[in-house]
Amino acid sequence: MVSLGELVAVAISAERLQWVFKPLIMLVLGAYYYTQSTQPISLTKSVMAAIVFSWIGDVSLMFQNKNELYFMVGLGAFLVAHICYVMAYFQHTEKKEGAGLHGIQKFRFSFPIVLAGTGLITILYAHLGTLKIPVTVYAIVLMVMTLQALFRYGYTNAVSFWFVFVGAILFMISDSMIAVNKFLVPFELAGLAIMATYILAQFLIVRGLLFHFEK
Repeated sequence: MVSLGELVAVAISAERLQWVFKPLIMLVLGAYYYTQSTQPISLTKSVMAAIVFSWIGDVSLMFQNKNELYFMVGLGAFLVAHICYVMAYFQHTEKKEGAGLHGIQKFRFSFPIVLAGTGLITILYAHLGTLKIPVTVYAIVLMVMTLQALFRYGYTNAVSFWFVFVGAILFMISDSMIAVNKFLVPFELAGLAIMATYILAQFLIVRGLLFHFEK
């Protein structure tokens, strides 16, 4: 309901409703993860940290039109969130001899992700101004997060892998749309497209990590 409320608020440009619903998205997802997880704190703290930093990023970006500093804070918060997700991906795997992607397979499946990420940076670079370095660093960390989701293949069950991997891809798509809309060409329904893919991305990643421990 919270996610639907946010999407409706974005669709009708109801800023006051967005102030109500957007901060609740990650809080509700965090509560959902906390109540559904049966694992020890050592296996949940990275996911919870990713959710907390994503919440900080969400709230910070709500103020970005008032001061560019808030965009930097949001960017930094999501960068930390991605690092936390990378740590969580390592923790949500099982050691299996001979499993996973190897050699040319790893290169072949990684290439589209790296190409998409570096291609977007190349297109946007001249338009980033003073944000060239932070945005580039963020984009690299985002690619690493997505690649690590890919590299869970064979080290978790199929449902967990696909939920997390699709979620990571959607996160890349959402952030790419933010970058294009902010630095290159604003496009129609950008806010709705960005929030829809972002909300689904976060849910799929968190739900996918929970699936890792379900038999």
